[in-house]
Amino acid sequence: MESEEWVFVTRPTEKDLWNPTSTELEDSRPLKVTFSGPAKYWTDGIPIGNGRLGAMVWGGVSSELIQLNEDTLWTGTPTDFTDPAIPQALSEVRNLVDSGRFSEATKAAAGMFGKYTNVYQLLGDIKLEFDGSTYAEGTYYRELDLDTATGRVMYSVDDVEFTREHFVSNPDQVIVTKISGSKAQSVSFAVSLDSILEHQCYLTDENQLVMEGICSEKRMKSEVKANDDPKGMKFTAVLDLQISNGARLVRLPDDNKLKVVGADWAVLLLVASSSFEGPFVDPSDSKKNPTSDSLQAMNSIKKLSYSQLYSRHVDDFQNLFHRVSLQLEKSSGIGDGVSEIKNPMPSVNEDFKGNENVVVPTVERIKSFESDEDPSLVELLFQFGRYLLISCSRPGTQVANLQGIWNKDLYPAWDSAPTLNINLEMNYWSSLPCNLRECQEPLFDFIKSLSINGSKVAQVNYVTSGWVAHHRSDIWAKPSADMGNPKWAIWPMAGAWVCTHLWEHYTYTLDKDFLINTAYPLLEGCASFLMDWLIEGNDGYLETNPSTSPEHMFIAPNGNSASVSYSSTMDMAIINEVFSAIVSASEVLGRSEDALVQNVLKAQPRLYPPKIAPDGSIMEWAVNFKDPEVQHRHISHLFGLFPGHSITLKKNPELCKAAENTLYKRGEDGPGWSTVWKTAVWARLQNSEHAYKMVKHLIRLVDPVDQKIGFEGGLYSNLFAAHPPFQIDANLGFPAAVSEMLVQSSMTDLYLLPALPREKWAKGCVKGLQARGGNTVNICWDRGDLQEVGLWSEEDGSCSLRRLHYRGTTVATSLSPGIIYTFNSQLRCIKSFSLSELTFPRV
Repeated sequence: MESEEWVFVTRPTEKDLWNPTSTELEDSRPLKVTFSGPAKYWTDGIPIGNGRLGAMVWGGVSSELIQLNEDTLWTGTPTDFTDPAIPQALSEVRNLVDSGRFSEATKAAAGMFGKYTNVYQLLGDIKLEFDGSTYAEGTYYRELDLDTATGRVMYSVDDVEFTREHFVSNPDQVIVTKISGSKAQSVSFAVSLDSILEHQCYLTDENQLVMEGICSEKRMKSEVKANDDPKGMKFTAVLDLQISNGARLVRLPDDNKLKVVGADWAVLLLVASSSFEGPFVDPSDSKKNPTSDSLQAMNSIKKLSYSQLYSRHVDDFQNLFHRVSLQLEKSSGIGDGVSEIKNPMPSVNEDFKGNENVVVPTVERIKSFESDEDPSLVELLFQFGRYLLISCSRPGTQVANLQGIWNKDLYPAWDSAPTLNINLEMNYWSSLPCNLRECQEPLFDFIKSLSINGSKVAQVNYVTSGWVAHHRSDIWAKPSADMGNPKWAIWPMAGAWVCTHLWEHYTYTLDKDFLINTAYPLLEGCASFLMDWLIEGNDGYLETNPSTSPEHMFIAPNGNSASVSYSSTMDMAIINEVFSAIVSASEVLGRSEDALVQNVLKAQPRLYPPKIAPDGSIMEWAVNFKDPEVQHRHISHLFGLFPGHSITLKKNPELCKAAENTLYKRGEDGPGWSTVWKTAVWARLQNSEHAYKMVKHLIRLVDPVDQKIGFEGGLYSNLFAAHPPFQIDANLGFPAAVSEMLVQSSMTDLYLLPALPREKWAKGCVKGLQARGGNTVNICWDRGDLQEVGLWSEEDGSCSLRRLHYRGTTVATSLSPGIIYTFNSQLRCIKSFSLSELTFPRV
């Protein structure tokens, strides 16, 4: 049965609903991350996942290592995050700030510290040992096929071609590996499970490998005492083998291994579960039994053939991934009538002329981007970001952490914790414009949990109503301040920033039920805290005190370093954004007369406004302090421009000019996420040249040997983005930055190709992007000029779009839901038809 040929018929998605009539493009390039050898470093591996389970495939020949992750494996247990001593410390800090003693206030702010976050853990490893493992030179090939979310390894030993396929199924919640050979009975190997966490392994009577383990209840192993009763998160992994007829399965109980001998093919299935029952349930009180849960899951899955598992996996994945397509090409000139394509197929290596079957490893494409600026590599990186978001964040899973779900370390950098002063938010920037709105659901679940713990912290620590969160959290929904340094720890704006995602979700989807049941109650609690947190300033403005600009210092008037002052530009911009959101939401829901909304309307004009410094840049703090690190990685004071909306080219041209000066001042260098943020900000300023420069700046190869913390950015060989070390935020944010270059929107206005680098991406087509107001957007262009636009909103939805904009031309429009409209380069509607008229083959 496993040798049957299957033909997959994919269901139509948004990108299939509209096709241009005038623009012809090259055939789509294969969306594959490719390698010419096994992984030497973790960042050479192939990441696969289903939101909850993750794996990193190394692709070794004599031995294979598949590193495993499960998103609920963390140290720690639920705890009380409140501290009744903090109000006194807060009062002291405020007094020092009011007296202008900023360096003393920074030292005193240590009294407001909370607990450290807990640490994301790894599950363990599948270890495979193969017979006859000397492969023929030049036969090795490894790839991650983004289109099917499948990793493959191929090589030859003597005259036998071996293939391994790896994927993680979301419908069936299983990690699957198939190993096959081109000759009968050629597949032989031993398999075992291992982990660096405390664990035990054994074989069952059904020839299944079981690994049971436990995470530490303490953040650090050194904190665990010898006689402590283990109370951390329990977990179990179960591995089952399916083998071809005639093969032998040998038990090696002394080594807790299974050995396959003389198979045509073998399929490995791995399921895993933990005792996690939510952020408020202690694992020791959990009623879940990870072992019985895993065995039960395996019993239902192993009835399915490999082909069935694979088809269900591909169908589920492509339902999300196929919603958006992007094709980019470059030409020899703009406006000269010539459209000579200078973008060779990326799969052909010029070093192998005459052999067009040789595939260029992705690492070589990264190296050559500095000179060839291959647009298809931008396409690949764009879709890789979407692939990763689908693979690490699905409805019902945990929120994507600092590394998504992939982690090899007991103590990963920054605990791999969700970091809320840019990183977590950037993880989800692409979910709406890049048509993956379901992938944002874990963020909303996380915000709900934060609000529950955060309301206690707000009440006890700050004596306010509503709820609060700070810059780092974990699986236990930690809302309180962190430890370490006030420049990052004392920042109570994290809850407010993530709340902006709630209103953004409504602006894209126009989902009123979501607004009523999820978004508005959380916005109310957030706005209530902000109203209480704001205090009267000496100059008639409402101010925040203490206030920091995340992770940045300044030179206080006494010459000492400090980070704590009042009314940082970012504080005010975030508060303004939340206030605008709740006012707009209240208008939709008919709640404009609510007391909270009325108070917000009175407070909003009194927020400390952004100011321009003498050097023409936007001031980062309310006082024009000396900046000891002008090229700091954060651009927090540009929040109002992006991802916020309080600064626009139309309303605030002088602030936009100051924002440009700020970006020049900050420079291009920085970690991956900083580069992506700058790309998006330049795009929002409609500066295509500098937006593209930042795209190019990101696509630089990073040495995987150097894993020390740095701020250089770049990409590893598997396209993971670097801080360094690896952080997933730049990967997940990159599609949003590219989409911002191609489409910008408000609830009523749509801006087409606002930051298109006309010479670099002279010809192209994007389909399936989403815009505010419930619209799906498709754009094709040639020689850097708009050719056609396809627009529609869902039949059962509504459409608030009123104007189209392109290069200074504005056209009023009125679109009806359920109708697909095609506009030409003059923004004139040339065709329309109903979505209901479309017919597709039955799937």
